[in-house]
Formats: sequence, structure tokens, C-alpha cells
Amino acid sequence: MNASDLPLTQALPPVADRLPMRQKIGFGLGSILDMWGHWLYPSLAYQVFNIFLGVAPGLISTVQMVKIFIDAGSDAVFGWISDNTRTRYGRRRPFILVGGVLAGIGLPLMFAVGRGWSNGEYFVFMLLSMVIYVPIMSCFNMPWSSLGAEMTPDYHERTSVMAVRAIIQKGPELAMFGAAQFTTLAIFNQANGKPDILRGAQTYCAILGAIMVAVSIAIFLLVRERYYEKLVARTQTHIPLADTLWRTLRCKPFRHVLGMMLAYGTGTAMVSTLGYYATIYYVCRGDVVQGAAWNTAMGISGFAFGFAGIAFFTRIARHKGKRAGLACALSLAICAFIGDWWLYDPARPYLQLLACGFVAFTGAGFWTLYGSTMGDVVDYDELQTGQRREGSFAACQSWISKLGIALGTGASGWILQFTGFDSKLDVQDPHAIFMMRILLSGIPVAGLVLALVSLLRFQLTEARMLEIRGQLEATRGQV
Repeated sequence: MNASDLPLTQALPPVADRLPMRQKIGFGLGSILDMWGHWLYPSLAYQVFNIFLGVAPGLISTVQMVKIFIDAGSDAVFGWISDNTRTRYGRRRPFILVGGVLAGIGLPLMFAVGRGWSNGEYFVFMLLSMVIYVPIMSCFNMPWSSLGAEMTPDYHERTSVMAVRAIIQKGPELAMFGAAQFTTLAIFNQANGKPDILRGAQTYCAILGAIMVAVSIAIFLLVRERYYEKLVARTQTHIPLADTLWRTLRCKPFRHVLGMMLAYGTGTAMVSTLGYYATIYYVCRGDVVQGAAWNTAMGISGFAFGFAGIAFFTRIARHKGKRAGLACALSLAICAFIGDWWLYDPARPYLQLLACGFVAFTGAGFWTLYGSTMGDVVDYDELQTGQRREGSFAACQSWISKLGIALGTGASGWILQFTGFDSKLDVQDPHAIFMMRILLSGIPVAGLVLALVSLLRFQLTEARMLEIRGQLEATRGQV
């Protein structure tokens, strides 16, 4: 029996469509920069600026909101530039190398602040550092994200690429969970015996920044640009900047997956700080060191559950299609967030491991399959427009999603203040604890329900994608 004899949903990718593992790994290594360059700073900002330096949480979340607005704009520019770049090294790889190296160098400088500054001085520093660092990350991230949609034309091999990426991403995710505990290590203690969280954060970011520089070089050497070499460099014309947003948004399947991702991302971003604070001030009753240790343990749990989620949802997608896999991931995520009400428990703190694990299990499946659908959307658009515009789609996706996530992240600090949280108190008011717990479950569930509604309207099934591929290859040949 050969591949053509298998049922449609179980057929293996043709040999010509399969990628060498070194290329999948090379692309997947980009998740290290994506995670640390975008999310390490927000994960440590409250630990450093609020808990250690005493900056008001509303100011911190406002900076995070402004950061994402800047990110959205710079992403659009770099997505457009990389679509139109022509070099002997491709249109993505030069930006990946330069942007990644600069991002690694700049990471530790994000916490290069003094002690005893006023709230206003800290706010200005955070704001200015964002204005400089965010475009550097866009220089790396937009070409890298675009590359994921053009590495292979096969429906299932795209999921395989994203699965390898998701597996590698578990490493930097684990490093992020361990960041808070690293900053509280005894070697950074002050003279009074309390952790010097600022010094710990500066040291940690310097180590990770060096890794980012090395990884950027490795990505440049390992990946190839299949569509650029076989199609784009020979035939594609210049793409106007306006197409990055307006013409891209006219793609109907793209609007559906974008709506799904926007609802998912915004709902979870709005409670991005509540889980950590619930661990410290509810489960650990104000013990920051113990809370940081549990946070690391939860990261390890998420690491293990995430691996299982990648395998589980990839298998569903291979046999039932990506839409079925995404629907399953979103449905189980709703159950996971509802379960947080019972899994954050001071009497049984180990249950937090399941809380984080279940969310990581569904999240790994969601992001793996979501990333895989973008290649399908770009194929659909090529059939309509005759152009490969991966950069435009990556940039537009970033612009719109980060607009929503900016609102969610900007609201997160104010949501924390709304609960009645007071950083001067080790033991929080019972009403504040209750509000943390109810919002931690309720807000994400609302977003996930909206994501499911949007997913139901997405119609690019495996059968439809096989039709589209046949039409494209009949017109412009194989890649």
C-alpha cells in the first residue's frame, strides 16, 4: 500500500513536500527569541518594578499597552519590507540574523535602572526602552513568522513544522517560568537578607540575551526559503504597504482565524498577571519566595503537559482536520479555566501544577494548529491575488492581534487594582482574593467562547486545500 491508497485524512506528505529535520529545528529555534524577546519582560516587569521597586501596577500595564501598540506598527513595516526584499540570502534570513542579534544584546538593557527613582522616572525609562527595543524585535519576528507559512506546500507537513516549533518552544517557556525564582536566589540577597530582585533580573536577562545571539546565527545557517528560491525571486512584483492591512483583511478565511486568535489572546492577556498573584497571595499567603518556587514548578508542569498537548492535538488534526483539532483545544481550554477555581487551593498547593498543566496542554494544541492554518490562508490568497504575501499576513495578524492584546494587557494591571490588591500588604483582603479567583476563571472563558464562534465560520478544510493546491500548481507550477 502506498500513500495514494490511504484515506484522505491519513495520507502522508509526498517526499518532495517533506522538510529535513534540520530545517524544522532551525525554524523552531526562532521560538526562543519570540518568547524571550516578547514575553520575558512582561513576565518580570511586575516582579521587578511593582513588588521590588514599588511602581504602581497601573503604570506598568500602561507601558505594556503602549509597547504592543508600537509593536503592531513596527511589525507592519517589517512584514512589508521583508515581502519586498531581494538578496542572495533570501528575503527573510538577513532580517532574522540582524534583528535576532540586536534583540539578544538589548534584552538585559531593559532592566538597566537605578534604585530609589520616582514612579515618573521609572515610567519614562520603561517607555523609552520600549520605543527602542520593540522595532528590533519586529525586525526579527516578522520575517521569522512569515517563513513558517512558506516552508512547505503540504497541508499536514505544515502542522509538523509547527509541532516541532511548539516542542522547542517548551524550553524557553520553562525558562520564563523559572525567571521569577532565579531573581530571588540567595546569591542576590541584599544586606538585610531580602532578595535583590532587580540584580537577579539583570543577570538572568544577560544570560538569555547571549543565548538569543547564538540562536539567531544558527537559524540563519539552518533554514531555507523554498518559495523565494523557486517562485518569488523570479516572478513576484512589488507589494504596496497599504496591502499589508487593507487587502489582507479582505481575505475572508483570514478574518475568521484572526477573530478566533484575537478572542483567545485578549481573554487570556486580561488575566496574565492574576495567576501569578493568586499563587503568591492566595495559595502562598504573601510569601514571594515560596510563590516563585511554585511558579517554577508550574512551569515544569506546563512543560510536560504542553508536550502531551502537541502530540494529542496534532494527531486529531491529522485524522479529523485542523478545524476539529482547534475546536477540541478551545473546548478543553474552557474546562481548564473553569477548573482554576478549585485548583488554586492553599490547603493543596500541588493542585496548581494541574491548573497550569491543563492550560498549557490546550494552549500548545491551539497555537500549533493556528500557526499551521496560516499557510493554508496564504495559499487561498495566492489563488485570489497571484502573490505570496506571507509577510503581509504576518504583519496584519500582528497588528490586529496586538491591538486587542494591548487592550487586554493594558487592562490587566487595572483589573489587579480593581480586585483591591495592595502591594504593601503581605496578607490581602479576602474580597481581593475572591475577585482575583473569579476573574481568573471568568474572563478567559468568555474569550474562548467567542473564539469557538469564529472558528465555526472557517471553511478551509483539507479537501478544499487540496483543490486550491491543484489550481495553483496548474497555474504557476510546483514549488
